[in-house]
Amino acid sequence: MIWNKKRIIIYIFILLILMFLTLYRLPYYIYKPGTADALDPVVKVTDGFESEGDMHLVTVRGGQATPLQYVWALFDPYQEIRLLSEVFPEGISQEEYFQAQLQMMESSQESSTVVAYEAANEEINISYNGVYVVSVVKDMPAEEVLQTGDKIIAVNQRKVDTAETLIDLVDEQINAEQIKLTIERNEEKMEVEVGLAPFPKNPERIGIGIQLVTDREVIVEQELNFSSGDIGGPSAGLMFALEIYDQLTEEDLTKGYQIAGTGEISYEGKVMRIGGIDKKVIAADREGCDIFFAPNEGGAENSNYQKALETAEEIETPMKIVPVDTFEEAINYLEDL
Repeated sequence: MIWNKKRIIIYIFILLILMFLTLYRLPYYIYKPGTADALDPVVKVTDGFESEGDMHLVTVRGGQATPLQYVWALFDPYQEIRLLSEVFPEGISQEEYFQAQLQMMESSQESSTVVAYEAANEEINISYNGVYVVSVVKDMPAEEVLQTGDKIIAVNQRKVDTAETLIDLVDEQINAEQIKLTIERNEEKMEVEVGLAPFPKNPERIGIGIQLVTDREVIVEQELNFSSGDIGGPSAGLMFALEIYDQLTEEDLTKGYQIAGTGEISYEGKVMRIGGIDKKVIAADREGCDIFFAPNEGGAENSNYQKALETAEEIETPMKIVPVDTFEEAINYLEDL
């Protein structure tokens, strides 16, 4: 009987250790390779053309670390450990952060729609509904004045319709100590003054310290639907645009290949830098993709393309890593296959 009690105590002790290792949440966040999912079920153009191959949306998985996951990540060069406080800015809840990511995904879908429909010479109309604060940068002037969700109507009494216009107006005030913003918060219009300061991670650039998104309404004649679920962020823009264009045009752009890639896309078709590209290369390789588009950043030494190429060589993938600066470059590459 005594031996049975000891055994029960040992079992309970082991169970508690296992629960701690697998369930306890540490103040760390781990990023790891995610998935490379075909975009056919995600993007649907009404009466669009079908292709033999597939475009792929590549993701990075992330989550708060348990002790077991933390130790595992220490020995995996393609998992990234970050402090939780670095991932979720102070004063912003995880729910607010994820909502901001979804908002950026929505903006990415709009920009990719505009780029693809214009490239395919399809009819498209755009209306602008305002510029919204997605987040504020810690230790910058806006931190004490603006909130996530604020709608910015004007800068120094000059109306703004897009985030790009707002940035240009702020850049014009580089020698000023502060600017006056007209904002709308909780359906109430107000004027606030915000100082200008160098960005902590980019001291050569002056600003107020906010991340913005333009609320646009994009109306197309040939109906388009997205079903990206809870995937957030702007980095799927290039692949969304390629998939939409492929469905709008009769020629099979894929030519039977499995094509992956990443990059935020502007409304002018410029492909911009994203995070976690090494993990996305691994995800695409695991899915068996043939081609991977990576932002070239004008040939910069530490570009996304260079990191993707380095990762591809390390894992010895046969997948072709292709540098692109614009949507047009990606289209030209696929047409020349």
